[in-house]
Amino acid sequence: MSDINDTKDTTDMQPAQEAKPVLSADEQMIQDGFNALLQDYLKSNHRRKVERITKAFNFANQAHAGVKRRSGEPYIMHPIAVARIVCREMGLGSTSICSALLHDVVEDTEYTVEDIKDMFGEKIAQIVDGLTKISGGIFGEQASAQAENFRKLLLTMSDDIRVILIKIADRLHNMRTLGSMLPAKQFKIAGETLYLYAPLAHRLGLFSIKTELEDLSFKYEHPQEYAFINLKLTSTEAARNTLFEHFAVPVDKKLKEMGLNYEMRARVKSAYSIWNKMESKGVSFEDIYDIYAVRIIFDPLPGVDEKNQCWDIYSAITDIYRIRPDRIRDWVSRPKANGYQALHLTVMGPDGQWVEIQIRSRRMDEIAEKGFAAHWKYKEHNIEEDTELDKWLQTITEILESPDPNALDFLDTIKLNLFTSEIFVFTPKGDIKTLPQGATALDFGYALHSDIGNKCIGAKVNHRLVPLSHQLASGDQVEILTSRSQNPQPEWLNFVTTARARARIDAYLKKIRKEAAKEGEIKVIDAFKRNNLEANTSNIDKLCMYFGFSKREEFFYAVEKGDVILPENIHKLLKEKTDNVLFKYVKQALRVATKATTGKKEEEEQPKEKPKYDKKKPYILKEEAFERNYVIADCCKPIPGDESLGFINDDGNVVVHKRSCPIAMRLKSSFGERILNTEWSSHHSSFEATLEIKGIDSIGVLNTITRTISDDFNVNIIRLLIEAKDGVFEGRVKMKVHDVEDIQRMCVVLSKIKNIQSVARVAD
Repeated sequence: MSDINDTKDTTDMQPAQEAKPVLSADEQMIQDGFNALLQDYLKSNHRRKVERITKAFNFANQAHAGVKRRSGEPYIMHPIAVARIVCREMGLGSTSICSALLHDVVEDTEYTVEDIKDMFGEKIAQIVDGLTKISGGIFGEQASAQAENFRKLLLTMSDDIRVILIKIADRLHNMRTLGSMLPAKQFKIAGETLYLYAPLAHRLGLFSIKTELEDLSFKYEHPQEYAFINLKLTSTEAARNTLFEHFAVPVDKKLKEMGLNYEMRARVKSAYSIWNKMESKGVSFEDIYDIYAVRIIFDPLPGVDEKNQCWDIYSAITDIYRIRPDRIRDWVSRPKANGYQALHLTVMGPDGQWVEIQIRSRRMDEIAEKGFAAHWKYKEHNIEEDTELDKWLQTITEILESPDPNALDFLDTIKLNLFTSEIFVFTPKGDIKTLPQGATALDFGYALHSDIGNKCIGAKVNHRLVPLSHQLASGDQVEILTSRSQNPQPEWLNFVTTARARARIDAYLKKIRKEAAKEGEIKVIDAFKRNNLEANTSNIDKLCMYFGFSKREEFFYAVEKGDVILPENIHKLLKEKTDNVLFKYVKQALRVATKATTGKKEEEEQPKEKPKYDKKKPYILKEEAFERNYVIADCCKPIPGDESLGFINDDGNVVVHKRSCPIAMRLKSSFGERILNTEWSSHHSSFEATLEIKGIDSIGVLNTITRTISDDFNVNIIRLLIEAKDGVFEGRVKMKVHDVEDIQRMCVVLSKIKNIQSVARVAD
């Protein structure tokens, strides 16, 4: 300590002896900045490694000598400022401070990572190398560069979390000095800060830094709104102070009686948070009631559990003020995934206004402000392998390692993982799963296992049947319902929020698209055979061109899906447009071997004409060219997705029944040898189904029901019968649907309509 003070005294005297005032001013600025960094470090609880930090500073100062920032100050002031943020605002130690001081040396000077390693050791060199790799901004000129930079940034997190912490500190200082940048640059940097760095800071528990990043981004992106909200906050400050004083007097008295050592202060919501709430809720500044919150931070009494003390304070406050029960947030018993712990409650204050109160211990407060850095145990010091953060990093790594992610999709996918808030959902056995706010039943299915997600047909939330798209809430108990015949559908992408679910669905759909294209290819080749034409490359290319496709796989897929209907006579099509100038270019792009395929598929097609029933394998229920290889039983009318079985009738046809059908039960007992295990494949046609709806008779209810079925689900109503008596109605709606999921979703949506009491599928 004395050595540092001596050094400081000496350097303080030096500028007065300098002959060059401009140079001495810069040197004085640099020395003052470094001395302030050392004072921050000496106030921390870290081991004293002043020589190491001084060595890093001298090396960086010499490396950046003569270079200036756009603001005109010496460049070294930036690394010093980043090191101070790392030390004072994140609570990190000498390794991080040295890495922060050196973070631009490799990128901006002639020195290499090897030079850093030789002088400061492998750990600091590794961190500096990680920072160098992810420098240059995430948003480059090309989307692929964005994704690649972000990919690098996140991959480094699993090596050493300090890389990303220093990167966030670097961005925070850049935001604090953004005023010297050109407006276009300001928008770019503010945009990516709000999109990526603020959510990352929040996820890592750096709440004060996250708030400042948001506010600074808001200031540059929406300067007028920023100024307006700050003006409002200033003008209402006196009124807020009065409210706080009125509220605090009885609470202060009660807590002192309990013998607690504590501090109570009012915390004002940030300008960005206020604006965000105004925008999302569509309300004015005056309509936001939680602009300020009261924070109570206590020093734990010896021998008393922190959690119990939080609840003791809660009890004392609720003895004084009336509580709002729907606003209790217990982050003490189960901390957030980013380590945040506190007990939140909202009470009616003495002035008739709702007041939010946050109760936390001194330790909890430090974690809330500095995040994981406040209690992080690094890998070389027996890191806690099972923390929520490690699980998150594991998920990130898993997504990063998935093959060939599209650049922009990749950015969006990763963004989905930066959950700003979580919900906790229970399995039927009571295990807890953490999911992002807004996660659906399908997300939960994929969180359990990919196979469960892929076969998910619905879910029971708190024992009530819900569709795959149902949004979950904290505390829900969820049971996933699966069917072996179920497979991921394209519309699933519309109601999943987790990156894991999206990646699994995407992978399956790509695979199915390729398989569908192969089936389409067979149909095209069969069409050529029926017309006694050779299915060669030239002819297929002409057909593609006629229907406006540049890629053969897209054409085959369209044929399989029914978007393109091939006519019986294709001779005429081949004669048209063959002299098209574009044809030769398309021809070069299309390559497929057809002769080999034709012969092979011909052999495969024959057994389909007379199917042999192998009772050891499931009989696949499918349709080709709108012809089914089965008959629907009239008694129960199963549809794709239903648990079903097949019965071989006297004509050799397979009649499909629901497994729960009473007639099927009799057939199983009487004709066991004719029963087949069946599985549904994908279908394009519609099936008849009937819903029974009961409820309170009211004006417009019939119109609401029919409009919901027709508009929301795009299905045709075949028959509608409604009877009303004594204020109650009962009705049956017969319609064409695609599968069980249509019915399940319809039941859930219809049951939410006012005055409808029950909705159920029935046999017609």
